[in-house]
Amino acid sequence: MCISLLGLCLTLINYLYLNSLYYYELSLIGLNFFFILYLWLRDIFRESQSGFHTLKVESGLKLGFLIFLITEIMIFFSLFWTYFHSSLNPSIEIVYWPPLLINSVDYLSLPLLNSILLLSGGFLCTWGHHEFILNNKDKSLLLFLIGIILTIIFLFIQNLEYNYNEFTLTDSIYGSIFYALTGLHMIHVLFAVIFLLFAVIRIFKDSITIEHNLILESSLIYYHLVDIIWLILYIILYFWAY
Repeated sequence: MCISLLGLCLTLINYLYLNSLYYYELSLIGLNFFFILYLWLRDIFRESQSGFHTLKVESGLKLGFLIFLITEIMIFFSLFWTYFHSSLNPSIEIVYWPPLLINSVDYLSLPLLNSILLLSGGFLCTWGHHEFILNNKDKSLLLFLIGIILTIIFLFIQNLEYNYNEFTLTDSIYGSIFYALTGLHMIHVLFAVIFLLFAVIRIFKDSITIEHNLILESSLIYYHLVDIIWLILYIILYFWAY
């Protein structure tokens, strides 16, 4: 997994600095990463079904997940710090924020639609979790699937927005921090979708119960963290900068 992540970082650096992207290598790295992720989650499912997930083991998993969430928050905190440092105290080369000749994205266009999609997806998934607790399996699965579809549409529209933007990653600190924040958020949304899909598969296979549904609760917490980060992004990157 570490080798895959290192390869992904090197591929990204190669693309940014040399403007060359090797799809063959990128495909191998991606397949290796997701294959290891699949095996790891499969082993956790087997342990759970075999009765090895005692209260002590669940406590350890929750602690590990909490530490993971803290690291995610700190990553975004550092990027937000960069944004506020540059916007509230711009250097003499920048003077204005956004910098001159940078046409920021209209917050009432695609970003607003994306906000509605992502928040609606989070609402439907939370509703699906409530139906699961009430033992309404079919309704729960339907709500989760609709929420996941809305989130996938969010990813598609975010990519569409990139194609229509009038500035790039290399256009001053604004372009760099804009794409760093939104791009990193897109990656987290993608992982939230994968996380939810595994939870939905376990609901479909009846491999989790109302009392033991740690993967479902964890995926929802992660999704709502992504929701909150997007709201902050929408306010400071789109509304405030427009």
